Amino acid sequence: MKKGLFLSLIAAVALLASCNKSLPNPEQLSVNPNPLVKVGDKVDADITGTFPEKKFAKKGVLVVTPVLKYAGKEAVGEAVTYVGEKAKENGKTVNYKAGGKYTQHCSFTFEPEMAKSELWLRFEARVGNKTIEIPEIKVADGVVVTDELAEAGDNELAATPDKFQRIIQEYTEADLMFLIQSANLRSSETRSDDVKALQAAIKDANADEKKAINKLEVSGYASPDGGMDLNEKLAKNRQKVAQDFLKKGMKKDKVNAEIAENITAEDWDGFKALVENSNMQDKDLVLRVLKMYTDPEEREAQIKNLSAVYKTLAEEILPALRRSRMILTTDLIGKSDDEIAALAKNDPTQLSVEELLYAATLTNDKAEKKEIYAKAVNIYNDYRAWNSLGQLYFDEGNIAEARRCYGNALGIQPNDPDVNYNAGIAAMADNDLAKAEEYLGKAAGTKANLGAALGTLYTKKGDYAAAKKAYGNTASNNAAVQQILDEDYAAASQTLNNVKEPNATTAYLKAIVGARTNDKAAVYSNIKSAIAQDAAFKERAAQDIEFAKFAEDPEFQAIVK
Repeated sequence: MKKGLFLSLIAAVALLASCNKSLPNPEQLSVNPNPLVKVGDKVDADITGTFPEKKFAKKGVLVVTPVLKYAGKEAVGEAVTYVGEKAKENGKTVNYKAGGKYTQHCSFTFEPEMAKSELWLRFEARVGNKTIEIPEIKVADGVVVTDELAEAGDNELAATPDKFQRIIQEYTEADLMFLIQSANLRSSETRSDDVKALQAAIKDANADEKKAINKLEVSGYASPDGGMDLNEKLAKNRQKVAQDFLKKGMKKDKVNAEIAENITAEDWDGFKALVENSNMQDKDLVLRVLKMYTDPEEREAQIKNLSAVYKTLAEEILPALRRSRMILTTDLIGKSDDEIAALAKNDPTQLSVEELLYAATLTNDKAEKKEIYAKAVNIYNDYRAWNSLGQLYFDEGNIAEARRCYGNALGIQPNDPDVNYNAGIAAMADNDLAKAEEYLGKAAGTKANLGAALGTLYTKKGDYAAAKKAYGNTASNNAAVQQILDEDYAAASQTLNNVKEPNATTAYLKAIVGARTNDKAAVYSNIKSAIAQDAAFKERAAQDIEFAKFAEDPEFQAIVK
């Protein structure tokens, strides 16, 4: 880029006075940047120079129009008019004696074909009614499009997995209640619906090949009134009575299973829970006592001092703590992988949504996965199935269909952070940056790297400061793009060396770093590596203005031809 050079465009205006004045010289212009650079969706440049002293005719008018030429097309920028002191037209006035600064900003909306383009200046010059023909001149090349190497697909999508469990545990429990200071089993207790259901569940778990007894536990309890020795004895006896009752029934049903034993001599936890859930008056007072005193005997004494309250406790709370609890944990054994795979293919309605989603993980065939997720969508309309379909379409490059799937998923779960994240990535791949920003704004809590995705978004928008902050320490191709655009080549090299799964883009970015740091060997070796991994980089490298200084080198030409 050339800076601080003089502009002698005014020589053209001075032709009226002296026809042997030279025309403008392209070498005398300063264009920043040169070559031009795409930032976001714009290509901007500032052209500067100096009008020499005593050169701009007092009645002269000079109109300068920037024109970006590309692929047989033109993008015309905003014209700037400079006028002499006595000119009748409006414009920026240039003093005849002192001269002045020439400044012009131009901006173009980027189109892909502009990657190979040239910036020209087009002139209209006249003094009074006399028009002067001035040839247009080329002032810069363009356009650097390295920002486009920041790809939405460089961000890993977020999965919404199934919750399939081969073994699901089921719990069945029943209580045997006892009278105060008693461990005698009453027949009325053994005939309760809960007890009958527990015995039936034990028998069923033993007989069903899809079930298994995981654990059978009997716990004996005593209420916290009375002495510790008495309560401990009561709890042990109540546990044994309940265990013997359970064993008798198991023997009759030919069930062989171990029974775990537990006792709680003074059930203060149960006491507290019952008080908290009761409607009794002054329950807050009782709870304060429990909080203030931790010694069991002191607690009991303080509570008994609350005479009016204690009567309610004795009638409504304490009897419920004189019990044995029997708990059965049953393992429900699910279908095998082969059974699930077969049903997914032949009769998916026989599978739960979790089983059907799990079935898709049993194959590496993407077409088969897509078919299974489609069935999950049709049968259950599950948002995770829509999300997984979207991922498959995104991987195929079918962004429109991916966006449709993510939209359907969000129609079911609009606030799911993972689906919003994926929808944002897909929108970004579709260059719908406004929608991408909206989705990513709802993706807080996603399992994916939201910072890296936002970094990609900001890079595409041209906000490199925000992109740098969002990327943080992320080591990715996209993070390296931002660092290159920020001209931090040491950081970009380090980032690229730390990319976990380097690919063709990684190598190509290394070549760009090499070009910008005049490392010819790095340029050529990395371009070769990029092309070996992805032949599309051959054409890009041949056209990429990043490598303009090497374009005439036979070795470079041999690589990209």
